[in-house]
Amino acid sequence: MLAFDLSSLMGDQRPRLQHLPTFLSSAGPAAVALAEVAGLRLDPWQQWVVEQILGEKDEYYYNEVHDKMMRKSTAYETALICARQNGKGAILECIELAWLFLLGAKVIVHSAHEFATSREHFVRLEGLISNTPEMVAELARGGIKWSHGDESINLANGQRLLFKTRTKGAARGFSIDKLVMDEAMILSSAGVAAMMFATSARPDVQIVLSGSAGDKESEHFGRARSRGIKAEDKRLFLAEWSADLCDELCTRDCKVHDDRSDPRTWAKANPGLGIRLNAENVHSEFLGYDPAIFNSERLSHGDWPTDGEAWAVITEEGWARCHDPLSSVQGSPTFSIDVTPNKSYSCITVAGDNGEGFTHTGVTGRDGMSDYRPGTGWVVDRAKQINKKARGAQWVIDKGTQAGMFVDELESAGLKIISPVLREYAQACGDFFASVMPIGGSSPTIKHLDQKEMRTALAGAEKRDLGENVWGWSRRDSATDISPLVSATNAVWGHRKRLNKPKPKPMAAWG
Repeated sequence: MLAFDLSSLMGDQRPRLQHLPTFLSSAGPAAVALAEVAGLRLDPWQQWVVEQILGEKDEYYYNEVHDKMMRKSTAYETALICARQNGKGAILECIELAWLFLLGAKVIVHSAHEFATSREHFVRLEGLISNTPEMVAELARGGIKWSHGDESINLANGQRLLFKTRTKGAARGFSIDKLVMDEAMILSSAGVAAMMFATSARPDVQIVLSGSAGDKESEHFGRARSRGIKAEDKRLFLAEWSADLCDELCTRDCKVHDDRSDPRTWAKANPGLGIRLNAENVHSEFLGYDPAIFNSERLSHGDWPTDGEAWAVITEEGWARCHDPLSSVQGSPTFSIDVTPNKSYSCITVAGDNGEGFTHTGVTGRDGMSDYRPGTGWVVDRAKQINKKARGAQWVIDKGTQAGMFVDELESAGLKIISPVLREYAQACGDFFASVMPIGGSSPTIKHLDQKEMRTALAGAEKRDLGENVWGWSRRDSATDISPLVSATNAVWGHRKRLNKPKPKPMAAWG
């Protein structure tokens, strides 16, 4: 890294992630020219973003300010994600000037999470307008209002640009044509509802979400980002400058993801690098900041919420990495039975050594029929059948659950049964998670056949706190029936308990 010439480092002018609505024409070039008249010069990447936001389609609406038909905007919603200090604010200033002085937006609202942020944007925009005689000439008398909570820019023709903090009552009583929601990573449901629904009646609405890397609380911003990545919304413009860093499943020599210490990774996540952002300062941030902070704040590597809360504990990618279509149990197996609280479904799973150093687990079955079935009446006969064929088998049944009702009958039939206590169950859950999602560059230690029953259970599974930094699978909070997952977790626990069981010491010779 030190051999790299930081003085020549320039940020990437196009985003790593993008979804671009198709437009026929754009008011972007005119908006950039107008901003330059006001003394605001945009970098190439900023000009490109403005062009995308102000794209137009071959569809018209009546603009009451200009008293004529005008082309509608292509991008109904924008999700702009970029690290701080790169110049997102200049983009917002440019499009807001264009909406006011070129495109005839009747009511524009610029909102932020904190008053200080909204006020600072107002001060910058007021400075651009006040230093431009052509713009001053269009202001209403007393058109710049500085009163706390009433900051606004008002034109003589009735157009207004309002600056608000996000509260439940921030947009009550008027309709909004153009809405900017800065700091969108801190956007509550109440803040969304208060403002977005104020746009419903307007003919050419645009909503711009702008912010840096999100976290698990960034639900609305995360949903917009997810729709852009999936390319499922033709009216959404997504632009994200970020690094694609390794996760906890990567090996130390991973070549697939970005290296956080590589200056080229910094350039990928910071389009303003070498223009507005000093590369040597970024180098100092890399050396001095906590890695998690640097990754989030400078590389825009977010901890985004899982879309629709699916795969909230074990990720879909993590589970997929453990898939082995040829894996099977070699040697003595461990089986487990679990039953839903209302006894609507029961499940039998197996775990054991697959002969290659991994623990194989999955739902048992025969003749193409899975042992995840409705009711409980079939379980005892099926368990006896399995045990008869499986040499050296042991069974795990949690006696504290509905499955405990089978213990007496199965033990009478000769099945060897063990039952975890609460502490052991918590350990089993943590061990199952770590086996699929290891940290520190370690490799997963579980293999499976990617069965539908297990995928469905994992996709909807949630955790519950069991105290003292331990947890278990939550039947109440999970979106699906997780009995296959609970059963597999117990089976893996039982298998490894047997492997780790101390061997008896040899008896001393008589003599």
